[in-house]
Amino acid sequence: MKVEPNNPFLVRKQRHVLLKFALFLLFIALSFHIFLSVSSKLMSSSPLQIRAHSPQNDTRAECDIFVGEWVADLAGPSYTNESCHVIEAHQNCVRNGRPDTGYLYWRWSPKDCDLPRFNPRKFLNLMRNKSWAFVGDSIQRNHVQSLVCTLSQVEEAVEIYHDEEYRSKKWSFPSHNFTLSVIWDPFLTKAVIFEDINGVSSSDVQLHLDKLDEEWTSQYKNLDYVVIAGGKWFLKTAIYYENDTVIGCHNCLVKNLTDLGFEYAYRKVIDRVFDFITGSDHKAFVFFRTTTPDHFENGEWFSGGQCNRTVPFKGGEVDMKDVDVAMRKIELEEFGKVVGSGKCQSLKLLDTTRLSLLRPDGHPGPYRQFHPFADGNKKVQTDCLHWCLPGPIDSWNDLLMQLLVQM
Repeated sequence: MKVEPNNPFLVRKQRHVLLKFALFLLFIALSFHIFLSVSSKLMSSSPLQIRAHSPQNDTRAECDIFVGEWVADLAGPSYTNESCHVIEAHQNCVRNGRPDTGYLYWRWSPKDCDLPRFNPRKFLNLMRNKSWAFVGDSIQRNHVQSLVCTLSQVEEAVEIYHDEEYRSKKWSFPSHNFTLSVIWDPFLTKAVIFEDINGVSSSDVQLHLDKLDEEWTSQYKNLDYVVIAGGKWFLKTAIYYENDTVIGCHNCLVKNLTDLGFEYAYRKVIDRVFDFITGSDHKAFVFFRTTTPDHFENGEWFSGGQCNRTVPFKGGEVDMKDVDVAMRKIELEEFGKVVGSGKCQSLKLLDTTRLSLLRPDGHPGPYRQFHPFADGNKKVQTDCLHWCLPGPIDSWNDLLMQLLVQM
């Protein structure tokens, strides 16, 4: 059959086929353009730009939990002086008659992230079959009592040891096979101390800077976690020894002795503590706590100093005293050397200095004694260094928990 070239039916059919083909090419081209556009955007996005959409990861990586402010907290403390039975009389401010309670309703809040509340149940579960010790002076004992009080809301602590003066103690949490202790060792190094329980000295301290105290070093190998700190005891008048020979002193009145200053001794001891930790075959997890400022105003503890403030400072309202600046400088420098050397991956800094500086309201003051003004205007000794329990020191447990879960 012969096909006519000018057949109108055939022409329409050819145009229809061409139109379909053109639409198909247009679809392919559009799809390819979209693919290239999306691919280009993905390829041009760096890994940091992608992670920037995950604020939780950013927060964990960049947040300094030690920089922040105290914020009002209506929830208040997790325990009271009635629900906890290990609070020392000198820190039991409510029982001793402190009339204001506003200091109980503040919580530390880091600047760039949320700090979860201390979870005692989670902590005890993590510490099952473990041992933990606080080594240092009475601020360490103050802190361990805060921790025991908080944990006792889940399981009652059982005291299983104390020394003659009740300065060193150990508690057990039987259902978790967990032990928690405080080892009173204010210089961390061998020292002969001539001082009574009220802080009155009959002679200068004899401090051996090259010999760490076996009171804590002998127990170190049996500990899984250690919180260690120096402190204000280094400000006391002392005679310094090395190799059992007097090399100088601090604030002494002995003739022909060089006054080396407390900074010399403090750096020596902190350096030796870190050498012991990094050189030990036993690898405990160690938290090194920084110095704690006091808040004595218009005098010191022995000269009528007071701490009568009832609210926290805000940042910029208060400066550290020179001695605290000096001690903190030594602590951070010596800690930085260890971290920089990479010798101890299990050493963490518990930097309580700045947040403590902002809490002049959290000390016992005159209420270190039971109803101190009941007998009239008698002379009352004040405490503007230690902390009321409950009180600001409870927030240190929030910090510890955060460091613990990050290990």
